[in-house]
Amino acid sequence: MQRNGFEPAATGVTSGPRITVTAVSTPAQHLARIAHGSRAERLLHVEHVPARPARLAQWPDGLAPPVLAALLGAGMERPWSHQREAIDLAMAGQHVVLATGTASGKSLGYLAPVLSTVVDGAARGGLRRPTALYLSPTKALAADQLARIESLAVPGVRAATYDGDTPPDERRWVREHADVVLTNPDLLHHSLLPGHDRWSGFLRGLEYVVVDECHVYRGVFGAHVAAVLRRLRRVAGRYGSTPTVVLASATVSDPAGHASRLTGLPVRAVTTDGSPRGAMTFALWEPATGEDGERRSATTEAAELLAGLVDQGVQTVAFARSRAGAEALATGARRRLEALDPEAAAAVAAYRGGYLPQDRRELERGLRAGTVRGLAATTALELGIDVSGLDAVVMAGWPGRRASLWQQAGRAGRSGGESLAVLVAADDPLDAYLVRHPEAIFGAPVESTVVDPENPHVLAPTSRPRPPSCPSVRPTSSCSDPGRAVCSTCSSRAASCGGARRGGSGHERTAPPSTSRCAGRATSWPSSRPAPGGSSAPSTRRRRMRRCTPARCTCTRARRGWSPTSTSRRAPPTWCAETRAGRPWRSR
Repeated sequence: MQRNGFEPAATGVTSGPRITVTAVSTPAQHLARIAHGSRAERLLHVEHVPARPARLAQWPDGLAPPVLAALLGAGMERPWSHQREAIDLAMAGQHVVLATGTASGKSLGYLAPVLSTVVDGAARGGLRRPTALYLSPTKALAADQLARIESLAVPGVRAATYDGDTPPDERRWVREHADVVLTNPDLLHHSLLPGHDRWSGFLRGLEYVVVDECHVYRGVFGAHVAAVLRRLRRVAGRYGSTPTVVLASATVSDPAGHASRLTGLPVRAVTTDGSPRGAMTFALWEPATGEDGERRSATTEAAELLAGLVDQGVQTVAFARSRAGAEALATGARRRLEALDPEAAAAVAAYRGGYLPQDRRELERGLRAGTVRGLAATTALELGIDVSGLDAVVMAGWPGRRASLWQQAGRAGRSGGESLAVLVAADDPLDAYLVRHPEAIFGAPVESTVVDPENPHVLAPTSRPRPPSCPSVRPTSSCSDPGRAVCSTCSSRAASCGGARRGGSGHERTAPPSTSRCAGRATSWPSSRPAPGGSSAPSTRRRRMRRCTPARCTCTRARRGWSPTSTSRRAPPTWCAETRAGRPWRSR
C-alpha cells in the first residue's frame, strides 16, 4: 500500500507498515503510537493533505464603525480574500453563495454585512428596523453562531435562537425585539410563516436571509426547503421587504447552480479559498479479522482508537452512524481508559440528539474549554461547529458521501495547526473497497447535490385549497402571470408578479361560492366564508346533520364508508356534515 513518504520511527514500531515520525509531525507521532505492534497491519493507507497559505484583503469602507471595532478587537485585523469578496457582494444586494473549505471563516462573510446593516439601521432609528434570519440544519450550529455573535459584543445587536429548545416565555421577546433570529427550516415552516402576522415587525425589516450548510438540503428534503424559502420570499414581499440571500457550504460541487435551484434566484458563487489551512494526516484503517472469520466492528475499533488518543492528551471527536453507536463508542472508550487513567475516563462523553438542551450546551462548552478530551458524537456535530482546539477525528464507518467525510474530517485543525483523521472501515463491502482503493476517496470530487424544486410528489400535497376564512386574490388581465392565484392572508399560493400581493395593482379580491360538495344534494349552504362584497361575518344559522347511509345519500364519501368521527375508512358512516336536514336549524 502507498505510504506517501512515511518511514520507520523510533517509537517502538517493529513490524507492519513502515511509518515515518519526524520531530515536528505531531499527527504522525500520534498515528504511530496507536498503530504500533500487531495493530500496524490494520493501517492500510496514509494520505498527507498539504497546508495552504493565506491570502489577505482589506476591510471594506462601508462597514459600520462599531462592527469594524469589534472585529479588530477580536484579533481580525484583515479579512481573507474570499471573505472580502462575499462581503462586497452581499452589501451590494447580490445573492451570493460562499463555497470554500472547512474552517475557512465563511461565517464572517455573512456576519459582517448582517451586523453592519443592523447597526446602521439602529443608528438611523425609525419604526422599520433592519433584521436578519439565519437558517441552519441543526440546533448545535445555530447555538454556535449565536455564541460567535455574542463574543463580538457589537453594541445595538440583539440576537437570539428560535427553535425547539427556546422556552415559550422567550419566544415572544424574540418575535418583538430580536434583530438577528437563528432558527431552522422546520421552525420557519411550522411557526414563523403560519404566524407571520405576529412576526410582521421582523418581516417588514428583513434585509438578509442566511442559509448555512446549504449542501444538506438535497433530494426530497431539499425540495421541501426550496418550497419553504419561496414561501418566505412571498410572505416577506407582502410586508414590503426583498431580502438578500447569502448561502454557505464547504462541500458542494456546483454551488451557484444548487443555490439558484434552492432559492429560485440568480446567485453569485465565491469559490476561491483565501484562508490558511494546516496540514492533515488522513489514515484509512481496517479492523482485524478474528479466528472465527468475523471482522471486528467499527464501533469497537473506534472506541479503542479514541481511548488511545485521549490517553496521549489528544482532544478527539469520534463520529458514529447512530445514537446507539455513539453511546456504545463512548462507553467502550471509558472502559479502556479506566484501567489506565480514571481522570481521563471521566473526560470522555457522548453527544447526540435526545439530550436535554442544557446538557448539550454543557458538552459544547466543555469541548471548547478542553475539559472534554474525547467525544463520541453523531452527525449532530458534523456541520460547521467551531472547536478550535480539536486535534483528531475518528470516523466509525463510511459516512455515506465524500461531502460528509470531509465535513467530519474538517472538525479538527481549525486553529491552523496540523490535524489527524482516521476512517475506520465497517464490516461492509463498500467500506472494504474504499480503504483498499484510496483513489476513490482522495482522487475524486464531492458528489453532486441534487435538488428538484418542481418535484410533483412534493408540490402536489402542498397545493391544497385555501382555508375557508382566507380571502383570495384573482389576477386580472393586466397580471403578468394570470394563470396563478395567491391567498392574501396565508400566502399559500402566489403569482410571481409583484401585483399578486394583497392590495397590489392589477388584482381584485374575490370569494368562492359557498356550495355543498355533496354530489347527491348540492345546494346553497350557509357558511362562514366572506361574501363577495367583503363582509366576513359568519352566518348565524346552522343546519342539523342527520344520519347518512349509502342508500339515502349519493355522497361519494358515504359510499366509501367515510365517517368524520372515525379514523377507519371501513367503519360504517355515522353523520354526514354535507347532508341537509329536513327541518331548519335553531339559531344559537
